[in-house]
Amino acid sequence: MAGKGLTDTAMIAAFDAGLAEEYRRARRFAKDVPAQALLTLRSALYKLTGILAAGRLTFDSPNLYNRIESLSQARLLGVRQARAMHRLRADGNRGAHPEKYHLDEASLLALANKALLNFCQLVSELSGKGADTAHFEFEPLDDLSNRELCYRAVMADDAEAQYLLGMAFKTQGLLARDAQQGLVDEPTTSAVLAKAQYWFAQAASSLAVARYELGVAFLHAYQGPADEAKGISLIADAATQGVEDAKALLGYFALTGQGMVVDLPRAESLLTEATQAGHTEAEANLGVLRYQQGRLEEAYRHIESAARGGFPQAQYHVSLMLSRGEGCRIDPLGAERWLAEAAEQGQLDAMLLRARHMLHDEATLGSDLTLAEDYLRKVIRFSRNVPAMLELSMALADGILGRIDVVEAAALLGEAARLASDEELAIITPLWQSLATQIENVLPLSVNADEKKALERAKELLLEMPGQGESAPEQ
Repeated sequence: MAGKGLTDTAMIAAFDAGLAEEYRRARRFAKDVPAQALLTLRSALYKLTGILAAGRLTFDSPNLYNRIESLSQARLLGVRQARAMHRLRADGNRGAHPEKYHLDEASLLALANKALLNFCQLVSELSGKGADTAHFEFEPLDDLSNRELCYRAVMADDAEAQYLLGMAFKTQGLLARDAQQGLVDEPTTSAVLAKAQYWFAQAASSLAVARYELGVAFLHAYQGPADEAKGISLIADAATQGVEDAKALLGYFALTGQGMVVDLPRAESLLTEATQAGHTEAEANLGVLRYQQGRLEEAYRHIESAARGGFPQAQYHVSLMLSRGEGCRIDPLGAERWLAEAAEQGQLDAMLLRARHMLHDEATLGSDLTLAEDYLRKVIRFSRNVPAMLELSMALADGILGRIDVVEAAALLGEAARLASDEELAIITPLWQSLATQIENVLPLSVNADEKKALERAKELLLEMPGQGESAPEQ
């Protein structure tokens, strides 16, 4: 279908004109709104599965993962092509919520650029030209796209450009907020999110998806105090206009009672509609609804489908269900595989549990102490999680990670004590006493000046812990 010497866009147009339009949109977004570029590529990938199936295969699920697998099982895709599609699908998931994957702006931009090239290489293979990409030239991305976007938004009052500017500022602000670990709200971050809300408001009268984003902005206080009632009203309006993200979020609110009275029939209707449109997060929450209703086999089916669709929270939940045999047979190995997948994608609960397994269960799947430590540090960084602090403190004090660091172990205990609930403090006290005793026993035996200095510092940190100094072991 494609000839030698074509540009990337022309090569895809030779494969399918409609697919090329989606690809052109992704290219335009890549430099200034990379998250939107990744989402557009995921949409193009969905379209591509339909092109490949036309006249040869009928899909039984809107889920993109299932569509790719169906094409593979029907031998309409090779193994390498199926893997490439799954990588692009996963990239699209990261584009939907880059802050949840703890990406920074540079990483997101690089991911979008790489995804564009990977999409081209995939279409090139499917065109029948094989893996060699020399027959098309990937054109550099346009540096003028940002100016064009701003001109359209300001001078032409173009609603799509206004919405895209809002998305660009939203992504920038949320990534900056994530990088700050939620400990402080820098004025710069607040200003960026305020700009996002401004541009969503400009586009809201014309675009339902902008009304949805404006509702989210009111909920999460992008500019000024949160306005839950106004946010939910805008999201509800967007849902009636067919915005699947709005249906999914409103269904979640009806399920959990956030901002409204719990309304399970409404939750079921909204989540089912969004699920049938291929919304992975909605399907995971539909599974939660079925779980609450005691319909465990249905719950497992929905949550497992959402997990295969790449939603990390569903991957964590399906791991728990497999470990307990809820709606399925108990499968410890399958549970650990899903746990590892969720942890790899940055799901914090999964990272903590996976780290514990790697530290304390030698038989666990792919035990890696370095990775376990990395997971614990990320959980602490992004959520100030007390159990993670205690886990890392014990590992450092006991030498489980291949080294002993009593100073950091003591510092972690101190930070945990400052953040702990009463229940957690009851756990911390014996750990503090054990570490304090360990230090007192080792200090008289130490002959290394640096080691002695470290032990003295650790002792000082323990004495500074809230409510613990008066309980120090006698010398």
